[in-house]
This record gives sequence, C-alpha cells and structure tokens, in this order.
Amino acid sequence: MGNDIAIKVTDLEKVYKLYDKPSDRLKEALHIGRGKHHTEHRALKGVNMTIRQGECVGIIGTNGSGKSTILKIITGVLSQTAGEVEVNGRISALLELGAGFNMEYNGIENIYLNGTMIGFSKKEIDQKLDEILAFADIGDYVYQPAKTYSSGMFVRLAFAVAINIDPEILIVDEALSVGDVFFQAKCYHKFEEFKEMGKTIVFVSHDLSSISKYCDRVVLLNQGIKLGEGAPKQMIDTYKQVLVGQYTAPEAEGERLLDDEQLRAMAAKGVDGSKLDGCNPDLLEYGSKKAQITEYYITDEKGTRTSTVIKGSAFTIHMRVEMTERIAAPIFAFTIKNVRGTEITGTNTMFEKAFLESVEAGETKEITFTQDMNLQGGDYLLSLGVTGYEEDDFTVYHRLYDVLNVTVISDKDTVGFYDMNSKVTVK
Repeated sequence: MGNDIAIKVTDLEKVYKLYDKPSDRLKEALHIGRGKHHTEHRALKGVNMTIRQGECVGIIGTNGSGKSTILKIITGVLSQTAGEVEVNGRISALLELGAGFNMEYNGIENIYLNGTMIGFSKKEIDQKLDEILAFADIGDYVYQPAKTYSSGMFVRLAFAVAINIDPEILIVDEALSVGDVFFQAKCYHKFEEFKEMGKTIVFVSHDLSSISKYCDRVVLLNQGIKLGEGAPKQMIDTYKQVLVGQYTAPEAEGERLLDDEQLRAMAAKGVDGSKLDGCNPDLLEYGSKKAQITEYYITDEKGTRTSTVIKGSAFTIHMRVEMTERIAAPIFAFTIKNVRGTEITGTNTMFEKAFLESVEAGETKEITFTQDMNLQGGDYLLSLGVTGYEEDDFTVYHRLYDVLNVTVISDKDTVGFYDMNSKVTVK
C-alpha cells in the first residue's frame, strides 16, 4: 500500500447467514438433516475503495446499503467474508450509540476503557483526560454509571474520546445526529481542525448538507454495491435518483441532456435550450416523462430575462410544463443550491397551496415563482421538478438538476447563506 493511502478496500464481500428460528442454527451446526437451514444476505458485493491520507470521504446510501457494515469491517468490529482491507494509521471510531461502553462503568472508567481499546496507554489517556471532559461537558454525570446516560450524553462522551485521543483516522457513523445543535456545531468545527491537520476522516451520514460541506469525495452504496464515487454534488444528485427509483447505471443511461425533440420544441417557442443565458449544457435529467419541462428561465424585477440578480431585488423563476398523460395532482417545484451541492432554499406548489388540481394529457401549464433575492453574493444552481403521488407512491415525472446558473450581485454580504435584513440601531 502506498505511503499516502490511509485505507484500501479490495473486492470486499460480506455475507450474513439468516435463520428463521434459533433451532435452525443449531441443526446446521450439528449437521442435522440435509441441506442448508439458512438463507444468505450479501451485505457487500465486491466493493473497492481507496481513501488517501488527509481526505474527508463521505459514504452515503439508503438504509441497508452496506454503509455501517463497511465501516465495521474497516475498524475490525466485523470480519469480511472475502476481499482485503488495509489500514495505514491508528483508527478512532464512533459507530453505534454506546458501542464500546460498559453500562456498569462510570464515564471516567469508560474513557479509559475506550482509550485502551484504541491502543493508548494509561499515561497517554491521563494526559488527554481534561480535554476529553471539557469537550464532552456532561458535568457530574461523568461519575455516574453509563446506564443512566441519555443518548445525547453517550454521543458527547464517545465523540470526545474519539477525537481527543489524537487518531490518525477518524471514522464516524451517523452518531452526531443524536447530539444537540450546539454540540453538533462543536463537532463539525473539530472536523475542520482535523482536516487542517491532515487527518483522515470517513463519515457516514444521511445529512446531505454536511456531506456536501465537509467531504472532499463521496462514495455511493446501494444494496451492497458501489454505484460510484466522485464529487459530493455529483454523488448526491445520483443518490436522489436512487431514492425515487429513477437511477440507471451509467452504461445504460438514456437521455441525460435535453433531447433533439425537446430542443426543437423549445426553439419553436423562441427559446434555444442549448444557449439559454446561464444554461447548463450538462444538466442532469430524469423522470417518467408523464409531464415534461420544456422551457425555463429567470426574469428580474423589470421582467428582463437574465441569470444575474441584484441582492434585495425581486426575481421570478419561470417554467413551462407539457402534460403527456393525465396527472391527478402534479407538484411543481424549484430548489437553489450552492456550487458544492448544498440545498439552500426552494419551494413547490403543494407547500404554497398554489395549485392542487388535476391536469389532462395535452395541457400546458405556465408556472412562476416570484420572491426577493436574499441570498449572499455568489453563484448558485437552480433545479426544477414536476412530481406527484400515485396511489400514495411518490413519483418523479420530470426533474432537471442544475439547469441554470444564478449569479447574485451584492455590495453587502453577511454571515451564512442568506441575509436576515436586520434593522440595526446603536445609541
């Protein structure tokens, strides 16, 4: 393994034996009867992954995709069925809530237990104890048995141990979602410090905003298979396709861009879809096409088409949708993301209670969303969608990701994504 590689996973397989009842496990162990008494579940199917030192890599996927399993194999909690795992560096892991804790021990005793399991001596833990207690900040509960802790206390203490023991590789599996917002902010600040120090972080979370913000690269798993890896925005967009059942493998993908028929239709309306102001020629498109977005653009407060909006001014998002089949209650939506793929804001006609009617095949709807631009100055990406529910199942009719670049011009930027337009007085 190269000197710059922290973790390398090669052809990793994990198979679980599932038994209908405990007696079946006993029968198989004693070779009673013929054949197998179990069914097999392949949690990981030939997964390959390389993580370099100093990277922050996110792993995303639906429940049951194998995210936690691969982390447990990397940390040695589980053994793989096949394949190889190589780790170069001391690992500190925050996996399941309370993992590595003895419920009868108090907090101090569990700190030493966890530190010893990671591979530190008592002397090394002694030197870090004050930092751990300060970060956890659970007060006198640290002297109480762990069985009396709330879930938040577990997380605070476990994370305090994991990051203050000075690991070379930090592995975190969803645990931060349990802590309160102030503790989460403190943890993410620590992530930033770790990245600056060149530490390696492997991060599993359903919080796509955090994945987008902190990760250099993202691995997408689904049903034990690695669907892909790459930039956070790219993988998050693909993950969203998986969530609504619209994902197809790259080699089998159909139309990702607007097809010739759509471009001709847009040209007939006076809109060149390939040359729209701020239009993305490599937009991501999918859906059943029972409804199709055939035109889209932005106008400023004067009604002029543009991709540049002055902060504080009104602007309107326009979309034209043609129905190819009858739809009981279509939902028209937009979202605005930053360039890293974090969704900043958005709404739809269902949220706004603006349109709750059925539409017939052949109908065309013109939808506009008008609002004030309160985002900070910079570049953003607009995505559009038409969705709905069919017999309680969420359905995507047409989605266009990152169709337009929106540039916000500002002479005053505040903290964060948007401006609260504070009225300030000083006396």
